Amino acid sequence: MATYHLTTRQLPEFAPKLRILDRVFLSGTVYTSRDAAHKRIFALLEEGKEPPFPLKGSVVYYAGPTPEPEGLPIGSCGPTTSGRMDPYAPKLLDLGMCAMVGKGERAQPVKDAIVRNGGVYFCAIGGAGALACRCIKSCEVIAFEDLGCESVKKLEFEEFPLIVAIDAAGGDIFEQGPKAYLEQKKAGGA
Repeated sequence: MATYHLTTRQLPEFAPKLRILDRVFLSGTVYTSRDAAHKRIFALLEEGKEPPFPLKGSVVYYAGPTPEPEGLPIGSCGPTTSGRMDPYAPKLLDLGMCAMVGKGERAQPVKDAIVRNGGVYFCAIGGAGALACRCIKSCEVIAFEDLGCESVKKLEFEEFPLIVAIDAAGGDIFEQGPKAYLEQKKAGGA
């Protein structure tokens, strides 16, 4: 496992090289989008319209930030369960999305699309949204304002801590992690 300090501009080049359990401190532009916003993005794509942000090289954070307290650009901003976006992720990856940030396991079609496109799925620490917001320097609603916390937002990350959960080589922390733990336990190492 390695540690990287990367920008979102560097990520398309580095994503295929990252491996599960690698730690990444990510800086740069990231977009929030959850299931309601994904549904609307797909409707735009089906109508031949442009999505609210450029997909090529994009990083999407599955989060619905709370309103900002006075003096901060954003409120609590922890990850939501990624599986709700599984119906949409393969096509978005095929259209150029580079990375997703969330929590929890992903369906096989998502994993296949990550491998096929040289992408990466990061997990952020669940339950630590109030701490995570310290690594977000700006927040701007860019689409679907009527969705409230689920609107699409443009965030600027600064050294946001992530762990590689599914990599472009087919590694999956949710499959390999428990197996490694059980093997270690069986061998008397746990």
